[in-house]
Amino acid sequence: MRIVLASDAWHPQVNGVVRTLDTVVAHLRKAGHQVLTITPDRFRTIPCPTYPEIRLALRPGPEAKRLITEFEPDAVHIATEGPIGQAAAKVCRRAEWPFTTSFHTKFPEYIHARTRFPVAWTYAWLRRFHGHAHKVMVATATVDRELRGWGFTNTARWTRGVDTELFRPRPHDEWPAEIRDLPRPLQLYTGRVAVEKNIAAFLELDTEGTKIVVGDGPQRAELEGRFPDVVFAGEQHGEDLARHFAAADVFVFPSRTDTFGLVMLEALACGVPVAAYPVPGPLDVVGGTGPGCLDENLVTAVRVATERATPAQCRAHALQYSWENCADLFVSHLAAITRQTPANR
Repeated sequence: MRIVLASDAWHPQVNGVVRTLDTVVAHLRKAGHQVLTITPDRFRTIPCPTYPEIRLALRPGPEAKRLITEFEPDAVHIATEGPIGQAAAKVCRRAEWPFTTSFHTKFPEYIHARTRFPVAWTYAWLRRFHGHAHKVMVATATVDRELRGWGFTNTARWTRGVDTELFRPRPHDEWPAEIRDLPRPLQLYTGRVAVEKNIAAFLELDTEGTKIVVGDGPQRAELEGRFPDVVFAGEQHGEDLARHFAAADVFVFPSRTDTFGLVMLEALACGVPVAAYPVPGPLDVVGGTGPGCLDENLVTAVRVATERATPAQCRAHALQYSWENCADLFVSHLAAITRQTPANR
């Protein structure tokens, strides 16, 4: 199958959306599919207001049209709602081609956290954008229910996977030297350091041991100033990231706005339990009886997760998620493009 993937989220961004798309593309190509990625690296870009790490394509329409039409795809998937996603959707609508989309990020809540812009207004716009899609793929049952509550009628489940060879339990001598001997328990957060991730709720906890933040973002300087006792390890990738996970005693996920939270699966694959709020994402990945604890009191969640879950239980839970199954499910949701030829016009 010839597949176009249009996304405003791409390298060098470091987040779960990019990791998901990059990994799925690799599995699709390995399975014999031809994939054209239409991403910001193909265009002139400007920094996103309030979030300069994200680059927005300038006037991507003409080039997106050329790329898509010359590629002659069998299916088009639009992963994001930004300039590239909008340009690709416009091409498909004008050609009367069906296309699929996916809902990765709760932008209404993110925008509200930064500007207090009404959530309902942004969801109304998103409903119109995704309403043109054959299907809008969502990661969890909880997010599916939420979107249907906002009037979405074309949702389909698309779960995630985890690299259980990279993310695995590791012996003490493989842990990063700079953190292996810090006071325990080691409480870890990894991900974007931004206001919508609610990281301050984690760093304000009155818990014993050491708090570690792996990642970067627009809120890092502020949080480093407010919490001088916290270890800020910066961005980590590949083996270095996996070793930070494996060294932790508990992974703390304070976000209330993520649609999935791939980092929770990565922590569990390393044998590390999860402490989080009982909200979409954690409810689906960890659940009420999973390897960790979900509680509105994060101090309780950290304590119970650390005491209750064993590394073997965490690892077994993560092994249920496969990137191969994720890629197969993605393909099953794609809408086939039927081209108009002189014979069937």
